[in-house]
Amino acid sequence: MSKRILVIDDELDIREVVCLSLEEFGGWQTDSAGSGLEGIEKAIAEPWDAILLDVSMPDLDGFAVYSQLQANPKARTIPVILLTAKVLTSDFERLATLGVAGVIPKPFNPVTVWQQVAQIVNWAT
Repeated sequence: MSKRILVIDDELDIREVVCLSLEEFGGWQTDSAGSGLEGIEKAIAEPWDAILLDVSMPDLDGFAVYSQLQANPKARTIPVILLTAKVLTSDFERLATLGVAGVIPKPFNPVTVWQQVAQIVNWAT
């Protein structure tokens, strides 16, 4: 059965590139959300095998979205991988205490991002 991944990022180009990589190279099904609020709604509405979440978004940042996902019984067990261009040492400490599955720094390689996802969540490739 194919994995289902939700990509939450306010940048359309990023969403399209990530979804294309996950679908074409990973063979997975994807959907995307252009805002934190839309992402939370989609994450709760359907079952997902993983969520890729941008940290810097205008309505709710990734940390606020992650917090709301963790507060919801339908979403709290979904592995969340953060996509971010800005990861400081203090952020890694914060992320470790939050329990995110991993971090993929931007810019990423569109040809190999699916492999990074698979490695973070321990899926065979």
